[in-house]
Amino acid sequence: MDPDAARTARESLDLAFHMSNLLDTGLDRHTLSVLIALCDLGLNPEALAALVKELRREPHASSLPATSTAPPSLS
Repeated sequence: MDPDAARTARESLDLAFHMSNLLDTGLDRHTLSVLIALCDLGLNPEALAALVKELRREPHASSLPATSTAPPSLS
């Protein structure tokens, strides 16, 4: 990517991130950049928004109880 295109992309992401913060979306910069890239690839923005909302409703995997995958000891 040439330097001008990289600068323009960075400025566009900065602007989108600023708007995201004003709208209090709770999206971090990385997530926002992934969502923008998916829209650029032709995915439906409304479908992506619905997916983000659905994923936020589900409990995080890190909050699930841990299960041991270690084999039982033979003591």
